[in-house]
Amino acid sequence: MQLGFVSAILPDLSLREVFAAAQHYGYDCVEVMCWPKGKAERRYAGITHIEVEEFDATRAAEVNDLAAEFGIAISGLGYYPNPLCPDEEEGGKYADHIRHVINAANLLGVKQMNTFIGRDWTKSVDDNWPRFLEVWKPLIRYAEEQEVRVGIENCPMSFTADEWPGGKNLATTPTIWRRMFEDIPSENFGLNYDPSHMVWQHMDYLAPIREFREKLFHVHAKDVRVDRYRLDQVGIMAHPLEYHSPKLPGLGDVNWGQFFSVLGDAGYRGPVCVEVEDRAYEESLSARRASLQQSSTYLRQFVAKC
Repeated sequence: MQLGFVSAILPDLSLREVFAAAQHYGYDCVEVMCWPKGKAERRYAGITHIEVEEFDATRAAEVNDLAAEFGIAISGLGYYPNPLCPDEEEGGKYADHIRHVINAANLLGVKQMNTFIGRDWTKSVDDNWPRFLEVWKPLIRYAEEQEVRVGIENCPMSFTADEWPGGKNLATTPTIWRRMFEDIPSENFGLNYDPSHMVWQHMDYLAPIREFREKLFHVHAKDVRVDRYRLDQVGIMAHPLEYHSPKLPGLGDVNWGQFFSVLGDAGYRGPVCVEVEDRAYEESLSARRASLQQSSTYLRQFVAKC
């Protein structure tokens, strides 16, 4: 496996500086964020370390040369919007940009991009399904043509009032994943798996690794701490941030020894990228750098240096 981090935690650094940080803190790779230029719609969104709208072979060669200079691989390109949002015109723009990211992944030779399925949070899973098929069948077909794999993160995106009650991402449970992969059967359609989202949903985070081993394209390393006292006060129907907090690996409820043991037994040999969303490390660039150092130091007991 290769240890990396998600570049969204370093929005104020250039791509060169991101690769330099990865080298300095002992990482093997980086998942590079590729949002369109513009105002962020939420925390960790709107981060652009590679602009993909007019990406070409010349720019791809420049990016690859830069990565090689620091000895850092690109684990995948990341862009996490809501292409199934209620406004279909807006959703179409997100889908178009997903195509740009897929194209850039192809030109870079990375062959991996990560995103969300999206969801109209006011509707049920069944009511979202026709639109899911309408949007995602052509996207996956395009990914196949570009020989790029699409990894869907399993985050429910149901943390705040504007995402309530259904959340803004369909791909949250094994039942839904099975249905997704049955309706769009493709070797290029899989998961960017984050165990922390299973924890706060009170689900087994190890069992999916075994069942979906062939669909594990990319992995995020994020921990979560469930506040049992708060949960007892507000219940599981409250906004989830009322009873849980994203944390750095080792500071929450994920048993990382078990996680990497099962991941290895399942045959996974790809990237595992730290996703920093721990508010205790957000007050400054130096604190966010410290989060990368701490996460690297902790996870190296499970992932040997390449």
